[in-house]
Amino acid sequence: MALFSLPAIFSRPFFEDKGRAFWRLQAAGWTGYLILRSVSTFSNGLEFSAVVPVIIESIVGYCITLLLSTLYQYYRRLSRLWGVILTILTLAAATLLYSVLDAFSFSFLKLTDPGINLTLVLGTVFLNFTVLAGWSALYFGINFYLIVEDQMDRMAALENTASSAQLAMLRYQLNPHFLFNTLNSISTLVLLKQTERANAMLSRLSSFLRYTLANEPTAHVTIQQEVETLKLYLEIEKMRFEDRLRPSFDVDPRVSQARLPSLLLQPLVENAIKYAVTPQEDGAEISVTARLAGDRVQIAVSDTGPGLNATTMRPGLSTGVGLANIRDRLAQAYGPDHRFETRSIPGGGYGVEIEIPFQLEEPKREAA
Repeated sequence: MALFSLPAIFSRPFFEDKGRAFWRLQAAGWTGYLILRSVSTFSNGLEFSAVVPVIIESIVGYCITLLLSTLYQYYRRLSRLWGVILTILTLAAATLLYSVLDAFSFSFLKLTDPGINLTLVLGTVFLNFTVLAGWSALYFGINFYLIVEDQMDRMAALENTASSAQLAMLRYQLNPHFLFNTLNSISTLVLLKQTERANAMLSRLSSFLRYTLANEPTAHVTIQQEVETLKLYLEIEKMRFEDRLRPSFDVDPRVSQARLPSLLLQPLVENAIKYAVTPQEDGAEISVTARLAGDRVQIAVSDTGPGLNATTMRPGLSTGVGLANIRDRLAQAYGPDHRFETRSIPGGGYGVEIEIPFQLEEPKREAA
């Protein structure tokens, strides 16, 4: 059977329907074999009638390899040892059958006294064994290739599922922590009988949750949507801190539609509130900026708090999420194609800088 090196033969669409691919390869292979043998016959100066045995030989070979494919498919379900033994025995039997039929057709067409003898059979054994062994090697080689491809697809699908699950877990870590703080504040307002403020905070909390839970946990949102989410969050926190919390936003219009993982910046703002606004009597300013730098988006969250010192190392939020959560989410979303840095601002303050690729489309997470 002719060997093929065309890339299209081993492309995934070609083998999408394995049955159709088998029949195409079978037909193409034996047609190529017939053409090669016919050309060889003519090049030796033989007449056209000499091609008839070649045609019969190709037809017989085509039928025998169909039987081999059925048997090989059954052997693949057996243990490896039995599969190898039965494959060798079947190949030997198929070679003998092919040689006998080939010798009979040759004697019937070419000899005045047709008949089968050992000399004719042995004369065709080597060529027939080479053809059937080559066909068998190609059959098992293609099937091995398809098995490897299938396993690679399964591994990619499992990795994609695991990655999506981890992203969802990281996103869901944020909600309980935020809810605990907000509900605790509402409880305090109720105990102080400040019902109007408590109702206002509940209303803003419901708006925030409605806005955030509408998105899939692994979804990417635009920077504009992320900023709107932050503003909803800060409206809730402003009920607690009033004028002590002074947020500002400076977003380049060119990056407003760029995408990033949802709720990526909320832990940074929450950290700034905890370490900059809460410990200072006059509170602090929290600044969120987004800039376009070539094909990269640079996002910074900074505050005018005490910065880094022995008492405020800012490891993350009290529940263990925060900076570590963001690092993990960035690694899951972009791999090494991102930058995450923290710094202490001279004169007081703390800043976090994130650099990610400029993307306008929702990244597709699919199996290979």
